[in-house]
Amino acid sequence: MAAFGSVFMPKMALATFENNLWSKAELVSADSIQMHPGAHVLHYSSTCFEGLKAFRHADGSVHVFRMDQNIKRFAQSSRLLSLPTVDEEQVEEMIKQAVAEYASDVPEPPGSMYIRPTHIGTEAAIGKAATPSVSSMLYVLLSPVGDYFTGGAKALRILLDETGMRCAPHMGMIKSGGNYASALGPITQAKEDVQADQILFCPNGDVQETGAANFLLIDGNEIITKGLDTSFLHGVTRSSILTLAADLGMTVTERDLTVTELLERAAKPNVEAALSGTAAVLTSVGTFIHEGKEYQVGSGKPGPITDKLRQALNDIQWGKAEDKHNWLTKIA
Repeated sequence: MAAFGSVFMPKMALATFENNLWSKAELVSADSIQMHPGAHVLHYSSTCFEGLKAFRHADGSVHVFRMDQNIKRFAQSSRLLSLPTVDEEQVEEMIKQAVAEYASDVPEPPGSMYIRPTHIGTEAAIGKAATPSVSSMLYVLLSPVGDYFTGGAKALRILLDETGMRCAPHMGMIKSGGNYASALGPITQAKEDVQADQILFCPNGDVQETGAANFLLIDGNEIITKGLDTSFLHGVTRSSILTLAADLGMTVTERDLTVTELLERAAKPNVEAALSGTAAVLTSVGTFIHEGKEYQVGSGKPGPITDKLRQALNDIQWGKAEDKHNWLTKIA
């Protein structure tokens, strides 16, 4: 089976911003884009993106999950990177257009159609290191995907890193390629050194996020996660899981969490830890690695509450449970 996100639909929706105007969006070939080698994005990383999914229901209909939230975050990322302002209604139409074109290709559960809106600065001007690009390109790629973790539901090994950080603190809430690039080196090293699946960045002991997912601690009936600030990504899956946890009568606590408290709580038998993200959904953490020592999280196996929350989210996405929060947009 092809690696997650490596297969693409043959067409994508594309629009360009030039002379202070957005062009009309079109469906074009998704095998390449044309831009100058001096394009701003290639030199100064003026790029942001989103990740959301379309799901097929039992009746054959296709629905996109929480599109409005992803578009808002996409617009925010563009604004904070000083890219041209996106037209949120146009982005919505581009997503709908692309998904409708390939509605018949949306996989059955547990698969889905991954949707990747992308915005890049295209002005050819290598002298503009300190100036925004005046032109840009916005496109929406589609990729049919299965489960992110192909090995099945196994609890992850996570290295707690108190010295580094995923990205510059003022960039954390922007979904930008540079943030992922800056975390690649440490993550690759952690895989080699201690066979970690991911790093949980905890600068100065402050538990934040991993390279590509938000972090949640589940202690009995309480779910604890860092309160939103500019230092880390405001995950749409994170928000959805917290809403569902409250629906299930759990106590949701958004506050600072230290590595010391995290390791103390991890020793309790009923504690669970999980990573949340569009690709991974909600995945259990079974082991923390800290300063050369390994700490088992609860039972060390995938946690029952984590599985319950993941299932609750999947059931809404796949149309098996009522969509009480109006998270789904029907496309076809």
